[in-house]
Amino acid sequence: MSDIKNYIENNKERFLDELFGLLRIPSISSESSHKDDMIRAAEYWKDSILKAGADFAEICPTAGNPVVYGEKIVDASLPTVIVYAHYDVMPVDPLNLWNSQPFEPIIREGKIWGRGADDDKGQGFMHAKAFEYLVKNNLLKCNVKFMIEGEEEIGSPSMSDWCKQNKHRLNGDIILVSDTGMIASDIPSITVGLRGLTYLQIEVTGPNRDLHSGLFGGAVANPLNVLSKMMASLTDEKGKITIPNFYDDVDVVSEAERIALNKAPFDLNEYKKAIDVEEVFGEEGYTSVERTGIRPTLDLCGIWGGYTGEGSKTVLPSKAYAKISSRLVPHQDNHKIAKLIQNHLISIAPPYVKVKVDILHGGQAYVMPIEVPAYKAAERALTEVFGKVPVPTRSGGSIPIISTFEEILGIKSLLMGFGLESDAIHSPNENFPVTNFLNGIEAIVHFYDQFSK
Repeated sequence: MSDIKNYIENNKERFLDELFGLLRIPSISSESSHKDDMIRAAEYWKDSILKAGADFAEICPTAGNPVVYGEKIVDASLPTVIVYAHYDVMPVDPLNLWNSQPFEPIIREGKIWGRGADDDKGQGFMHAKAFEYLVKNNLLKCNVKFMIEGEEEIGSPSMSDWCKQNKHRLNGDIILVSDTGMIASDIPSITVGLRGLTYLQIEVTGPNRDLHSGLFGGAVANPLNVLSKMMASLTDEKGKITIPNFYDDVDVVSEAERIALNKAPFDLNEYKKAIDVEEVFGEEGYTSVERTGIRPTLDLCGIWGGYTGEGSKTVLPSKAYAKISSRLVPHQDNHKIAKLIQNHLISIAPPYVKVKVDILHGGQAYVMPIEVPAYKAAERALTEVFGKVPVPTRSGGSIPIISTFEEILGIKSLLMGFGLESDAIHSPNENFPVTNFLNGIEAIVHFYDQFSK
């Protein structure tokens, strides 16, 4: 594997140019106007897999956006790695906060700027290039299968059925995923835990139409006021969620594991500085690392209603809306928690409004044991590239489909990501350091080498 550095250096500009072609496609899965762009992104991935050396690749239709499947079977007796990534991206709003156009990628300050640069086009594309190197140099000692979906950012609603329908060809030893991050650019890490998720939308209805706030204000309940009070009541002053039975199934982490978790490098002052806050806040009795790794949360992700345009309009709105996400920990079932939240919101609604709660999507939490061969192979691969043994970490984020893979396919997923907190995924000015992109390719090559031994 000594030639991998030279190969990457000699092909660096081509790699970036090919990635930019993918980044230019506005494949926003949550917006129906981008349906054609989802197809274009799927086709781009199919072509990329075939050019990299796959024997076969196809675009598989689903009830939603298609899944790209490809494979190279070297020898049926050898281990099989299934690569998972997603080609869909988050919306770009607010557009005015971007320093460059989100779908016109550029390199500035040593970083790739554009929507999907990190999550997950940049990280996913590393696998295509690592695979290319191994195939071209006859170094691939594993079978490789690709499954690239287009609905991860909306909860992977079609992926479960697709896995069930294709279970016969999705046999493998490990699912390899780069859709997570590193502690720092010089501190490699492997994500061994993901929180689960449930996501809901609330609609509060008062009068049958918008009313004049002078003629009716004070005599008719304002749905925005009511909704705000309902949302505020969901957590107390100590950061604890007030919904009855919410914590019943929360995994109790041992004191020894909590101590180990807090040994991961973390500078609270730098953390606050990076996001420009004076103080952090969360559930009392837990550190910031614990709050995002081993404790559940409930957050208001959006709230709207009434008049929000320029200037003023004295209106008492007929309806108010909110979106809520709840991050879950092992043993919490996302379906159960969604119903708890739904029922609680309906139960606390005052009689002068009507409340509707829709459960949009969710997924279970996930934990990866560090004793398995795939983890050890990743550990050695990252040590080879970064000169340091990677730190096992638990992420506050969620990839709902990961737990589904284990449930349906019976295969564990290895989360070997290269993103940084400063990459601003899901936000304006998403970026990905070029060095992380290139180091990721090298580390993935070394993973295959180690995993095949």
